[in-house]
Amino acid sequence: MSTRERRERSNESDRYLTQLFDKAAKASGLNNSGREIALAAVGGYGRGELSPGSDLDIVFLHTGKISEEALKSFVNEVLYPLWDTRSVDHSVRTRTQSREAASSDLRVATGLLDIRLISGNPELVAHVRNDNFEFWRKNAKENLAKLHMSLQERHVRSGELAYLLEPDLKEARGGLRDIQALKAISSAGIVPVPLEKISWAEATLNNVRESLHIASGRGKDRLLFQEQDKVAQLLAYSDADAMMGEVAQAARSVDYLLNYTWHAIEHKGKDGLGKYITKNRVTAVAKNVSAINREIVVDSLGSLDEDPLVGLRAAATAAQLGLPLSLKTCTELAASLKNGEGKLTNPWPDQARELLITLIGAGEAMVNIFESLDQEEIIFEWIPEWRSVRSLPQRNALHRHTVDRHMVETAVHAAKLTRRVQRPDLLLFAALFHDIGKGSAEDHSERGVRLIEPIAQRMGFKAKEIEIVKNLILHHLLLSSTATRRDLDDPATIESILSVIPDVNTLELLHALSIADGEATGSAGWSDWKATLVNDLVQRVKRVMAGAEVAQQPEISDEQRALAQSGQLRVALEEHSSGYAVEVISPDKPGLLSIVAGVLSISRLDVKSARTKTIGNSAVMLWIVTPEPHAPEVSAAKLHELISVALVDARDIEEKLNARAAAYASRPAIPVPEPEVEIFIDAATDATVIEVRSHDRPGLLFRIGAAITQSKVDIRSAIVTTLGAEAIDTLYLTDLSGGPLSSERANEVASHLKQALK
Repeated sequence: MSTRERRERSNESDRYLTQLFDKAAKASGLNNSGREIALAAVGGYGRGELSPGSDLDIVFLHTGKISEEALKSFVNEVLYPLWDTRSVDHSVRTRTQSREAASSDLRVATGLLDIRLISGNPELVAHVRNDNFEFWRKNAKENLAKLHMSLQERHVRSGELAYLLEPDLKEARGGLRDIQALKAISSAGIVPVPLEKISWAEATLNNVRESLHIASGRGKDRLLFQEQDKVAQLLAYSDADAMMGEVAQAARSVDYLLNYTWHAIEHKGKDGLGKYITKNRVTAVAKNVSAINREIVVDSLGSLDEDPLVGLRAAATAAQLGLPLSLKTCTELAASLKNGEGKLTNPWPDQARELLITLIGAGEAMVNIFESLDQEEIIFEWIPEWRSVRSLPQRNALHRHTVDRHMVETAVHAAKLTRRVQRPDLLLFAALFHDIGKGSAEDHSERGVRLIEPIAQRMGFKAKEIEIVKNLILHHLLLSSTATRRDLDDPATIESILSVIPDVNTLELLHALSIADGEATGSAGWSDWKATLVNDLVQRVKRVMAGAEVAQQPEISDEQRALAQSGQLRVALEEHSSGYAVEVISPDKPGLLSIVAGVLSISRLDVKSARTKTIGNSAVMLWIVTPEPHAPEVSAAKLHELISVALVDARDIEEKLNARAAAYASRPAIPVPEPEVEIFIDAATDATVIEVRSHDRPGLLFRIGAAITQSKVDIRSAIVTTLGAEAIDTLYLTDLSGGPLSSERANEVASHLKQALK
């Protein structure tokens, strides 16, 4: 796929339309009035960028001297043959009507910027083009304000192309419409727009869009999962991930230039601190660094060798002041670094490391600065290892961003937590690099440890500090996974943390990193509930580190214990940040977990988490649930009634769940891996832990519980976690006599679970 092919497709359409134009002129009696009418291409067709599924955007221009009947006949003669084979978007206007339409409709005005003659009177087209350019430039301030507003509305509606799993290549932020917006801004002549910086991005997105039209056989621009492999193959990418990485990078390049351009427009004619003045004023803000037009510039890049830290200093200063780096400064800095100037020593001087930490610690303001360093490839001169994760896609519903952007976002959230730890520099550094090991089949935490050591050494961290950072990266998922999947009342759980985290300082760093990582992932991976569990785990570990006793029994209130001992069913319902918290205290029986899970599912309550404990002959359960869209109102009384009936006979529940599962299975779905069942023999003192990881779907927990019941083992406790579209169910199982399962029995149960989840 290439620009040449899109141009040839446009030329072919031009030839066909010219034939239709000439034929229509004769049929309509206008063959002697060729000066009175013209046919022109606008928009993408006007630019000669026709993909297979693109609309033909055309406009019939006329002088107004043709009779209405003759004009209508002419237009129909041209259009009728097209409607059978092509999607056509057309308009019929005089020169005056074109001016009026452009002044009242932004899309008309931007489309006419690309108007091009196909056939007929060239002067008509030239006049309309000149009129529109004059209007666009003369009213640039008003036009660009409307354009900016329309872009913002579209971005909210369509999302960010770089970070969507199934992006719209045209409408999403950073997509092809934004490229045309940049060209329209350039045409206004207010600020220079270096369009050459996005020529690669434009070609990449156009090639992918063209291949999508071919692969799908449709003129749609949304790149769905089911078509990504086909499109990647057409374009000779190694796989869909490689293609989506380039799509993300292209979108980020467009978004970067668009953001910079809007900033330049907004702050044109202002001094370094944002005040309007008659002449630009330079404000010194750091050594060899100044602000002008609300941008940070390097005073002179004559010799980076004299001040090799000026690039880091400019970036750190810009982040701390909340100002962008000048595009010219970035371009010149990148060129100098690539020429071998300003190389940092190995190890870095202390000041260089401190400047990097200052940049990272600026919070939200550092995002755009880091993006500038990435887009101009400056960051690779300082941190070559960053290139391997650049725009690396994470094609799952849990993550919102590419790997590199996720690490930047984690650093942003870590910056809010620096006062909670004794070594904020280590927290920020670990946050920025915690996923540096992604991008291979190897465990990313283990690979990250190997990669971070030479990086940290090069930046001048001491050996002891490097060991702390390595520990943080290796175990950055430990607290979250343990808190949500293990019994916190079990001494073995606390011991599993103590065995790898040596002291309170490292524990606090790991706690802060866990929070930052979770918050950067988004609501699908972090919640108040999860934060509470992680904090609870950390406090328990801290107490043990201080020599305190770990509680041997579950923390059950006196009221819960009394209700459990009464042997009566009790259901309580409270509002929760995720929806509802449902407490169920019930006489224990085989299949109880399945029964309650089934009742919640048919009540259209999506289980976000569950924690269950067996006390004597009863069970205490706490379920966090979210009502599905348009779910009926829920009440404790209704749930009590449904559970009571199901405790006697659960067949109705099972039938309804099967019906829901069948309806769910008929929906389009993204490819998901097979469920995984893992056994942990020594993870608990008096039980065997089995963990089930699966794509979430209606009735999943019911099926898991039913499989356990059929295996004739008891569930002592269960911890259920839903993260986005993935479910993790941790089961503490005992045999019927109350002890842990033998290895043989554990394998039998695991096998039964795998069969049940197929």
